[in-house]
Amino acid sequence: MATYLYRLGKFAYRRKGAVLSFWIALLVLFGVGSATLAGPTTDSFSLPGTPAQNAQDLMADRFPSADDPMNGLSARFVFAAPEGQTLDDPENMAAVDEVLAAVRGLDRVSEPANVDPAVATPEQQAGVLVAPVLADAGLVEQVKALAAQQGTPEEAALADAQAVSPLSADRTVGYVTVPFDGEITDVDQAMRDGIAAAADLGRDAGLTVEVSGTAAAEMAMPGGTAELIGIGIAAIVLALTFGSLVAAGLPLITALVGVGIGSMGITIASGFTDLSSMTPTLAIMIGLAVAIDYSLFIVSRFRHELTLTDDRAEAAGRAVGTAGSAVVFAGMTVIIALVALSVVGIPFLSVMGYAAAFTVLMAVLIAVSLLPAVLGLFGKKAFAGRIPGLKSDDAEGGEPGFAAKVIAAITRRPLVPLVAGVALLGVLALPAAGLRLALPTEATGDPATSARQAYDLVDEGFGPGRNGPLLVVADAQDATVPAPDAFGAVVASLYTHDEVVNAQVVAVNEAGDTAQILVTPRSGPTDPATMDLVSSIRADEAQLQGDYGVSFGVTGQTALEGDISESLQSALAPYLAVVVGLAFILLMLVFRSILVPLTATLGFLLSVLATFGATVAVFQEGWGGLIANPQPIVSFMPIILIGVVFGLAMDYQVFLVTRMREEYVHGASATEAIRSGFTHGARVVSAAAVIMISVFAAFIAEPDSLIKSIGFALAAAVFFDAFIVRMVIIPSIMALLGDKAWWLPKWLDRILPNVDVEGEKLSRELAVAEHDADVTVRV
Repeated sequence: MATYLYRLGKFAYRRKGAVLSFWIALLVLFGVGSATLAGPTTDSFSLPGTPAQNAQDLMADRFPSADDPMNGLSARFVFAAPEGQTLDDPENMAAVDEVLAAVRGLDRVSEPANVDPAVATPEQQAGVLVAPVLADAGLVEQVKALAAQQGTPEEAALADAQAVSPLSADRTVGYVTVPFDGEITDVDQAMRDGIAAAADLGRDAGLTVEVSGTAAAEMAMPGGTAELIGIGIAAIVLALTFGSLVAAGLPLITALVGVGIGSMGITIASGFTDLSSMTPTLAIMIGLAVAIDYSLFIVSRFRHELTLTDDRAEAAGRAVGTAGSAVVFAGMTVIIALVALSVVGIPFLSVMGYAAAFTVLMAVLIAVSLLPAVLGLFGKKAFAGRIPGLKSDDAEGGEPGFAAKVIAAITRRPLVPLVAGVALLGVLALPAAGLRLALPTEATGDPATSARQAYDLVDEGFGPGRNGPLLVVADAQDATVPAPDAFGAVVASLYTHDEVVNAQVVAVNEAGDTAQILVTPRSGPTDPATMDLVSSIRADEAQLQGDYGVSFGVTGQTALEGDISESLQSALAPYLAVVVGLAFILLMLVFRSILVPLTATLGFLLSVLATFGATVAVFQEGWGGLIANPQPIVSFMPIILIGVVFGLAMDYQVFLVTRMREEYVHGASATEAIRSGFTHGARVVSAAAVIMISVFAAFIAEPDSLIKSIGFALAAAVFFDAFIVRMVIIPSIMALLGDKAWWLPKWLDRILPNVDVEGEKLSRELAVAEHDADVTVRV
């Protein structure tokens, strides 16, 4: 591989015009495609095969007109009366009516909702937008009449009515859910502006009006500021590393081209497949960090090669052949880890992995082809613009300085730093034991948003369960008793659970064999007690099926999201096992050792656990006050974190330890190899880690708590892995192991392919070529 990359580097340097033209044309092509083929993003999640999704599919089959709670388009207007007043005061009723009249005039409001309540038919009443107090009064009268007809005790009937009433018991809070035609992807700014304008009418009249729901959700477009902050800090680090303004700019230029192509490619893909709004942000976050780092490694090696040869094209070829080989390997580990997200079997997570992997692939291709062409374009001015006061020593082979002192101390008494490093990460990992996962919802939203305030008003006025109702779909097709009796048995069973506040049949299909039973839990949608209740209800099915022949499933948004979170949490261990196994095999190929890959993999596990612990402490438990609303960790963040940290950990392991192996193979003792390899690689790896930390940490400033948590977790993971695991723990272990660190059974050495990441074969070929050239000159 190193030989091919050497040739590619020389070609790109010498044929810079052709290579630059190719990448510019590709950038323009992707730009045109993103401008013409882009589609909307969505934050809806689904996971086929879960119990809640199966129940939802049954309901869709038996109730074709029923909305999908995960993809339905609606807005919920929540009204609260001024202090000391109620919503049935005449002036407040008039204000609510004014809001709803404006809502009826919005585009794409569902047809039943547009019907004038004065002339609506009974079948249309459910969709008519009327003031909460009127809806409540009408509902109570209907319930009393139905109770008299069916012989239901009036007290129970009124309790059922209150459980679904859109007006709170003290008549101070009410809500109206407005259905819209279309899907979540149809939401545009005009719809959001119309909804907001309608709500403002109520606010101007003195009411508190908050709006939530998919039709009103502001689609945050994260990035921009975060990327600029990260790039700014990266520029400073690069300038300090190279001591040159021009050299500092080269990795930034190529990284921006790579990220631009990657992000525009994702934008194009949004026109052909469903992408979450988080997908482009995650891809840019990862792609920008690795792109700058990969270019940094090659430019650094290029400067080192210039101290050995005056032929700049040759230096570029050697830099790409050596450092470029490590870049390709490191990039492939990140790509494999991200693509491996598909083994979890969750569609939206697989797409996120593919998108991020695409940006990493672009970063690798840019680093080994466009970068040497840009070096050729600048020629002798590649390291111009020297910064006064900064040393211009080679970043890999310059003055040992601080790195040499650190590694000398570590290898002199390796047990002390080893125990200290492991203990520190172990303590940081402790909060991870309390990890709770949930999908981002209104319950976990920013308290400053209208959607979160609407959620809180409903919670205060109706109880936490109103925000997260469950829906039991009862199937009596094979029942051994009449269907109404079977449905009644299910309802009775539901009331045996203390966490159930109310359970009632709210709809029966035309065939009369399937019922929707609305269940109001005592706890909210993110409370673990709610999912415990879901599990308990599901456990009752076997008994009811045996006694009455009725089967059922639990669905609704709360159950659907809970099942996805549980599936993601259960997938953590298998995915971690796959990644750890893959890490061990890849590192064994690179280092031709068993103990070095084993210690590297264990170090990876330590950094992951410490990152989980720190993230749980800050974002779930609220330590440090970084966020205003501590909440469960986003369900898919741990799996993404594992994949990304795996790739980055392998980056630093390769760039530090391959140089140690190179020195050892060339005759140095185990301790000398550790010291030499560390002092050669520590500066550039430290710079790369600081750049990655800066890029990731910049996203902590984003208002979205999901992006904030991912930025924090990735920044923490890079810090733990680069500076504690790779620069303290791994050298300590290798110093303790000595020559045993490089032991490999002979039979295994024979069957393992030689990937030559450090370019040892290339070095031999170049040495032979130089020797032959000298002989020819003498003759």
